[in-house]
Amino acid sequence: MNRRTFRFATALACSVGLAGFLTAQPSSAEITLHIGDEAPALDIEHYVHDPADGFGEVTEFEKDKVYVVEFWATWCGPCIASMPHLVELQNKYRGEGVQIVSISDEDVETVNELMEKDYPEKDVTFSELTSAYTITTDPDGSVSDAYMRAAGQNGIPCAFVVGKTGQVEWIGHPMKMDEPLAEVVAGTWDREAYKEQMKQEQQLLAAMQKINQLARNGEFQDAIKVVDKVLGEIDSDNPESEMIREQLTNFRFNLRLDAGDQSEDVLEFFRKQIADAKGDPRAVTQFGFGLMSSMQQGTDPGPLAAETITALEADVEKADAEIKPLMYLCIAQINASMSNFDEAIAAQTKAIELSEGQQKERMQQVLEQIKEMSAEPESDDDASDNESE
Repeated sequence: MNRRTFRFATALACSVGLAGFLTAQPSSAEITLHIGDEAPALDIEHYVHDPADGFGEVTEFEKDKVYVVEFWATWCGPCIASMPHLVELQNKYRGEGVQIVSISDEDVETVNELMEKDYPEKDVTFSELTSAYTITTDPDGSVSDAYMRAAGQNGIPCAFVVGKTGQVEWIGHPMKMDEPLAEVVAGTWDREAYKEQMKQEQQLLAAMQKINQLARNGEFQDAIKVVDKVLGEIDSDNPESEMIREQLTNFRFNLRLDAGDQSEDVLEFFRKQIADAKGDPRAVTQFGFGLMSSMQQGTDPGPLAAETITALEADVEKADAEIKPLMYLCIAQINASMSNFDEAIAAQTKAIELSEGQQKERMQQVLEQIKEMSAEPESDDDASDNESE
């Protein structure tokens, strides 16, 4: 990727705010909140729903009650997608002493603005849907610091299950908490077994922090060596380790591509990902933004860029209203990174047409940036970069 493209990609990430959406980097802070620890008190600034709509404010965790403390944001697609499931869980356990508290760190006006809108593909507003549980916002971020930062979690949505004794029982994605929540409510949850599992995950997280730091510094070969070391230490007799092994092996391919390795086995690995994602607009979009995230760091994906655009274009008309503008945004980004500015402008114009509100404004800013970059003359360095591609 040439220098002009890299400047464009970096500016794009800042203006659209995609960096956090694309990749959740592990927190570098020391982990101080563990499974079995006493759950921190909830000092929440704003409760969005009137208490009469559901539950009241939570100032302390009552004995023999179970709480789900979930972190979300209005801009987070997976958070929005999780809302109906949270409603189902709250209704399921409503009479069994379970309260779900969802916490954003945005200003209350931003959250209220979302509450007034219609929830996608449902005949209710966000407010009507989420009135089944407790929606809150804590703009000073103190609760997020006490939970997310303290537990080394940096991706949302993220849920913490607080058990009947006020201790943290489980941490993870809310779409995966059905079984642990059921066992915590029933009193059959094996906290110690999960604590050991979580300990291993946190050790892996520490290794990933080191790997990501090396990658951010451009020390890809050193990062690959750390991956190989971790792979060699994984317990092959533990069935649960197989998923970690697979994830690390996949990540190793990413590092090889970042290092400029376009060997046939590297390209085939990513082509298989594209093929597996075809037919699923969300999956294709996730892959596309992941590729663009690497390009923002200076990675040259070679033929994968054009192949990803082809996959996005093949599935865009199947996408729902929420995903479609993001797909066109991704098409525009990748085209712009390849200096295909006419195609980039056409795709970004479509993204604007399909957006509304603040998203539309951000999409317009991206279009202006693409136009500015298309009008910017290439430097001699850029030209030589293009000649070498």
